[in-house]
Amino acid sequence: MVAIPIPTEAYAHCQRVTKAEAKNFYYAFVTLPGPRRRAIYAAYAFCRLCDDIADDDLPIEEKLQQLREVEGALERAKNGQAEGPVYQALAHAVQEYGIPWEDLIEVIRGVEMDLTITRYETFDDLREYCYRVASVVGLICIQVCGYSDPKAREYAIDLGLAMQLTNILRDIREDSEIGRIYLPQDELARFGYTEEQLMAGELNENFEKFMEFQVARAREYFTKGKQLLKLLPMRTRACPSVLGGIYSHVLDSIEAKGYDVYERRISLPSREKLFLTVRLWCQSYVPLERVATAW
Repeated sequence: MVAIPIPTEAYAHCQRVTKAEAKNFYYAFVTLPGPRRRAIYAAYAFCRLCDDIADDDLPIEEKLQQLREVEGALERAKNGQAEGPVYQALAHAVQEYGIPWEDLIEVIRGVEMDLTITRYETFDDLREYCYRVASVVGLICIQVCGYSDPKAREYAIDLGLAMQLTNILRDIREDSEIGRIYLPQDELARFGYTEEQLMAGELNENFEKFMEFQVARAREYFTKGKQLLKLLPMRTRACPSVLGGIYSHVLDSIEAKGYDVYERRISLPSREKLFLTVRLWCQSYVPLERVATAW
């Protein structure tokens, strides 16, 4: 295969997209060495492109057609015919770090689920969605970070699930306002909390018990995902550590608020995210057996 020259301008475009849109992710990405950081920017810009299609105010049929076009553009990039800065940067990143094209296709499949599914009957159903929209992104990230032990993939999947479950709990109000409920229907029924109550933002004992159960599950995935850190090189370990730390603290904030995710969207102040980034970045250079990770 002919080596692809570094597409400097394409990478610069992806960095601008990431800086403008990535929010929590950008704090983690800045901890990576330059070449790996630009590869992550390319992957993020691709994911953002897919998400923007889902968020656009267009009929579902048109969105699905646009995703088919993205899949076609991805196939052309795979065959050495990358069109536009995102695909040009992505093609170079794939060649540089061996990112599986199949993982990028899975990102598209996850967005498709968002367009066609608004309810999930069981956690197994929800888990498939979370895998596609979050865990696959984690697999792409560790490909860039570098690893040798195949168990790193298992832990990256767990960390992605933990982060996406946190997103779902934080965004219950916003999602319900657009007719989406990313909560297992059978578990809502088990705790005696109805969809009508959820849509109305009703806080009661049943809701608190339901949320307590969901938070505990997310924490289990964070605990398993934390094992990823010891399998990554010291120089790239901070990236998933910062991501895990920020999202784990968001989960703590949900619990500290008494699970009231209706009053306002729960997030960490920029100062706290910056403090976490610096602390976890510094910790990444200390042997893991000598430090208790902040999350």
